[in-house]
Amino acid sequence: MSHMRASALSQYSKTAVEAGIAGASPHRLIQMLMEGALDKIAIARGHLERGQMEQKTRHIGWALSIIGGLRASLNKEAGGEIAQNLDDLYDYMERRLTESNVSNDVAILDEVAGLLKTIKEAWDAIGETGVDNRAAG
Repeated sequence: MSHMRASALSQYSKTAVEAGIAGASPHRLIQMLMEGALDKIAIARGHLERGQMEQKTRHIGWALSIIGGLRASLNKEAGGEIAQNLDDLYDYMERRLTESNVSNDVAILDEVAGLLKTIKEAWDAIGETGVDNRAAG
């Protein structure tokens, strides 16, 4: 793919994401963040397997930023124990991703992706109508 074509595709993807964010509900935004973190972890895994360490580090960094955003969106006062448990789990994921980045351990990336998928499945099952946004994230 030519550079010009890749750039156009990248711009199109960015515009599509921005449009999706603009009209998204708080519930959908959390889903999008989780999807983004899972994508970044999967991409980092591929780069790690190919020995592309700079790209691996960049994608792990993006996943860490997204998980940090999920963590920051928690309302611990309103969300009580559930929000605190999510905060603890996000903290664990951040520490494990950092460890994976240092040790180049694919199994840790798989572990974090599995944990995040479990949270996302639960979040998806809640659905738009059943969301209590007090403990969002």
